[in-house]
Amino acid sequence: MSNDWLNDIQWTADGLVPAIAQDAVTGEVLMFAWMNREALALTVQEGRAVYWSRSRNKLWRKGEESGHVQVVKDIRLDCDKDVILLKIEQIGGIACHTGRRSCFFHRLEGQQWQAVEPVLKDPDAIYK
Repeated sequence: MSNDWLNDIQWTADGLVPAIAQDAVTGEVLMFAWMNREALALTVQEGRAVYWSRSRNKLWRKGEESGHVQVVKDIRLDCDKDVILLKIEQIGGIACHTGRRSCFFHRLEGQQWQAVEPVLKDPDAIYK
């Protein structure tokens, strides 16, 4: 299978593209991560979200440790061809390493960020 479609993406200088994971049914934005060419190609090939971890400097298959896999239902590229949108099914209902449904659980209230979403599962019980 040819990966010519990867050349259409406007990669950053360090070879990455931002990727947003959105619940395919509800439209809720669950998380943001980065992908490199290999991560995006593997995502397409495997049908599950694979990202590039900048902190670990390696590929990261979402759910490889937690079991909270993201099954990819649809992949979109924005108008500027520099952001990927993954419409996914979030296995286990938890996308965030904090044990919450979404990584976007802080809301600005006045002049302070407040955590407004509950922890569904203790991270110590998720990660070894």
